[in-house]
Amino acid sequence: MQAALRPLLADPPAQAAEPFFPPQLLARLDKNGPRYTSYPTADRYHGGFGEREYRQALRQRREASPAEPLSLYVHIPFCDSVCYYCACNKVVTRHHDRAARYLDALAREISLHVAELGQGVPVSQLHFGGGTPTFLSDDELERLMADLRGAFVFEPDAEISIEVDPRTATPQRLAQLRKLGFNRLSFGVQDFDARVQVAVHRVQSFEDVRDLMQSARTLGYASVNVDLIYGLPLQTTESFARTIAQVTTLRPDRIALYAYAHLPERFKPQRRINQADLPDRETRVGLLSAAIDGFLKQGYTYIGMDHFALNTDALAIAKQRGELHRNFQGYSTQPDRDLIALGVSAIGRIGNTYSQNAKDLDGYYAAIESDHFAVERGLALNADDLARREVIMDIMCQGRVDFARIESRHGLRFGDYFGPELSQMTNLAELGLVNLRAGELRVTGLGWYFVRAVAMAFDGYLRSASTAASYSRII
Repeated sequence: MQAALRPLLADPPAQAAEPFFPPQLLARLDKNGPRYTSYPTADRYHGGFGEREYRQALRQRREASPAEPLSLYVHIPFCDSVCYYCACNKVVTRHHDRAARYLDALAREISLHVAELGQGVPVSQLHFGGGTPTFLSDDELERLMADLRGAFVFEPDAEISIEVDPRTATPQRLAQLRKLGFNRLSFGVQDFDARVQVAVHRVQSFEDVRDLMQSARTLGYASVNVDLIYGLPLQTTESFARTIAQVTTLRPDRIALYAYAHLPERFKPQRRINQADLPDRETRVGLLSAAIDGFLKQGYTYIGMDHFALNTDALAIAKQRGELHRNFQGYSTQPDRDLIALGVSAIGRIGNTYSQNAKDLDGYYAAIESDHFAVERGLALNADDLARREVIMDIMCQGRVDFARIESRHGLRFGDYFGPELSQMTNLAELGLVNLRAGELRVTGLGWYFVRAVAMAFDGYLRSASTAASYSRII
């Protein structure tokens, strides 16, 4: 195991022949934890925050910063078939006519936002996620984009991205998406190994993905991302290393590498996965190590946690400059914008509030079709939440916490307020994950690979094993 983990170290000590990776590290860090696309995390949202509170947040935004650009997220829940590993909110159906009612509801939801925010609020970022956004036909996507452009004003350099299923996309489809204004694509690959693909019910060839990537380049897409998952059934270090090598030949601008979280009690499709086929901890570490080693050798920068980017990509440059941000889609070069979330189960952020729409179509339709927002739960952040959010995001994005800056922004004495957390940092410093200096905390090169563990120490809600058990594993 030690040999497998050596590529994780950015700068191994000169005496590398000796065990430089503390044997107790994996035992200490082999636990569950949040991905921190928000803080507090979504499991903290509650039904006491609903439509009334959401309208109030929108109105406050209109009064305080009407010209500040927004981010938009649109959730398309439909899929033609189920992928067994999937934990997304989805509706599996081959009846494409079901999209018509959903598009009508999205149009009404957009109108509800215009009524509160006003017409023509600028937008700097739009992302279509799912489910499978390309479940919608070309005409349906054109209608939806027209509805959005009729309500908002997209900035000239806006990032407009969509998740694409390579099994159903064609070069012609990509050309149509480009005409609609999409300039970024994300391909869901997960693994190229045939046995793994059958085990998770997602079969697609390397050649098909390669041809789509080539088409995307020809069509002038500014960025192409590939999603991968490690920890899937039947994966081996050898098979996954082959997938990594294949992916790097495609030269995607960005790569998202997610750890599979097997939670069959929560996600019904995962019950079709044979638990005995899942990699054990040592194999999972080997899979992660093979991926990191393969990507770094091929000119990718490890951005943090689950993201890699070519050294020339804006994300890698932002990391170098200390300008990374993080939102519900992961790491971003975009400033920390308010996010309007449209569609069933979609999560948004306005000011110091988070909100989530109804998770089922019946609840979503019932609200929207009666001209009500579909917000089912949410959270208004208190002073403690705001201070901890800033610390956690500084850790996740910059790898550095300036104590004086936190003190001045939140009116606290860092050492007093975060005394227990600093004690935990002392322990993590002994493991080589952080450096503690006067007035500053810095994540080390090694610590970047375990940045969730560093951030978790400042999470005020992680007080019980049952809470942590609901998250994916750190490794």
